[in-house]
Amino acid sequence: MKSIYDYEFKLASGEHQAMADFSGKVLLIVNTASKCGFTPQFKGLESLYEKYADRGLVVIGFPCNQFANQDPGSSEEIAEFCQLNYGVTFPMAEKVDVNGKQAHPLYRFLKAQAGGLLGSKNIKWNFTKFLVDDQGNVLERFAPSTKPEKIAEAIEPLLA
Repeated sequence: MKSIYDYEFKLASGEHQAMADFSGKVLLIVNTASKCGFTPQFKGLESLYEKYADRGLVVIGFPCNQFANQDPGSSEEIAEFCQLNYGVTFPMAEKVDVNGKQAHPLYRFLKAQAGGLLGSKNIKWNFTKFLVDDQGNVLERFAPSTKPEKIAEAIEPLLA
């Protein structure tokens, strides 16, 4: 079986990013959308990142347009929107699919490691969050409705 560190993705800027670069860090990986009722969670995600980055937390946003066409822009437009409207400084990936045949391999891995409600593997909506410890273990999947502030309780014990 692969490790999370075997995957890579492209940043919104088009640069390749290896997950191995995050070895030793606690990760919160989120599929995002800029026109969703949960979009204001960007503020909470950025707050977590600002509060805990120096202790080893990395938040990574993966824009996805698979849910009600709520992220139709280009990867660059989405990243700019997040920065301008929510002050996002954490890494934003290029837009990906999280379900189906075209699902990004990292998301296939995450879903296999942490199922959703009633064991479902598919992502149900925007802002599903995966918490990964500093050893690369996928610990938990959080529902879209779970506010980032609530996840702080699970993150704090994992940090240096």
